[in-house]
Amino acid sequence: MEPATGIYPPATAPAQPGRHPYQPGHPTAAAAPGYASGFPGQADQVSQVRRQIAGYAGACPAADDLILIADELAANAIMHTRSRGSTFTVRCQLSPGTARIEVEDLGGPWRTRQPGDRPHGLDIVQALTGPDGWGTQPAAAGGRIVWARLSW
Repeated sequence: MEPATGIYPPATAPAQPGRHPYQPGHPTAAAAPGYASGFPGQADQVSQVRRQIAGYAGACPAADDLILIADELAANAIMHTRSRGSTFTVRCQLSPGTARIEVEDLGGPWRTRQPGDRPHGLDIVQALTGPDGWGTQPAAAGGRIVWARLSW
């Protein structure tokens, strides 16, 4: 699966800490170039996702939370969707005061959490973003995009 183009152009090199002005009101504040990359749907790829998002996020004030969310969404794509053994895509966009990360997988059944279930990784995502700071949307060919937004 090729990463989407246009909104999130692929990163050509990892960002270096301090290179992007993340704070609103900074005289050169602007959205950082987007990050997008496809990954094989294998468990060993989750650590690669973390490394790449860490490189892209650099000195972003929400980098640690962004990495944790990327880890959870990538793991979910591998463990709970048709992306296992196939592919999934991670996209991230930094702007002054906000970040958006999303994972596009190949879809599959969505299991609604039942009362009494143990906490899920998406509970961590919600704790970091707030109840309206994450969601899902359909993607092409039956896939799904799970996204999260952070603000600082």
